[in-house]
Amino acid sequence: MYARVGDHIHVNGRTVGCAVRDGTIIEVRGSNGAPPYLVHWAGVQIPALVYPGPDAQVGQFPAGGTRPGQF
Repeated sequence: MYARVGDHIHVNGRTVGCAVRDGTIIEVRGSNGAPPYLVHWAGVQIPALVYPGPDAQVGQFPAGGTRPGQF
């Protein structure tokens, strides 16, 4: 996975009823854009260190637009 500061991250819930999370990458701590990422999640005050799994999508998504795989 590759990311840059300012990219958005979208994580689907793993189980039914689990919340979808959207955030902005504010720091890339791995080499050459690799994880971990410091993420400011929407609606959360404190940034979190994230090692994204296979359920995460990273990229520049249009504001209010759809993400890859969404309809």
